[in-house]
Amino acid sequence: MTTLKIDDVEYDTEEMSEVALANFRSMQFVDAEIARYQANIAALNTARIAYGEALKEELAKPTD
Repeated sequence: MTTLKIDDVEYDTEEMSEVALANFRSMQFVDAEIARYQANIAALNTARIAYGEALKEELAKPTD
């Protein structure tokens, strides 16, 4: 038994209509995709900071 809480009301997924259950599964998919994108963004932000630091170090070197 899985329950879902919306607006302080709990719903049992086993008692949902097929349409409601399909919407619930779609929401779960979208939530997982959002989490995946947020993790990618965090990794990209970390890489951007590292590239920025490397660029500053390279620019600080004397030129010949």
